[in-house]
Amino acid sequence: MKTLTDHLVQYAEYHRDRRNIATHFIGIPMILLAVTILLSRPALFVLPGFEVAVTPAWLAALASLAFYLRLDLRFGIAMAVVLAVCIWLSQWLAAFSTGVWLSWGIGLFVVGWIIQFIGHAWEGRKPAFVDDLVGLLVGPLFVVAECAFALGMRTEILHEIERRAGPARSGRAPSAA
Repeated sequence: MKTLTDHLVQYAEYHRDRRNIATHFIGIPMILLAVTILLSRPALFVLPGFEVAVTPAWLAALASLAFYLRLDLRFGIAMAVVLAVCIWLSQWLAAFSTGVWLSWGIGLFVVGWIIQFIGHAWEGRKPAFVDDLVGLLVGPLFVVAECAFALGMRTEILHEIERRAGPARSGRAPSAA
């Protein structure tokens, strides 16, 4: 079973261009929110006493959260916060008309992926999920990890990623002559 570091290293190997990493800070949250929006209908049932509608978004978030918590408690908790905010916003948007709900969900999804593909064009490499679908789950975790690294947290993981995948670089790597 892969460790947190193994997953982040594998993902980082597709993301060494700082411009591509920057696009992930915009595109991945948009895609994550879009998916939770689109999965926020239908309400499967309402939790008695809480008046909270349980939707496919809740089920997907809980399954994802099990993956994240198995990898790392601290990053798992951070992902729980991210997912809770997405679910909260998604359920709010799902309460509007079908047109509003779908416009936000599809719009964020499409724009988020456009941003991702621009980043990967700069990178000169396909997205990680093309080779391993788990990359779709690791993407949001990668953004959370990059935020932690930027704040000077979990640097031991950053150092191991850079040791195994190489440091992030500005622009494309120079081509071999």
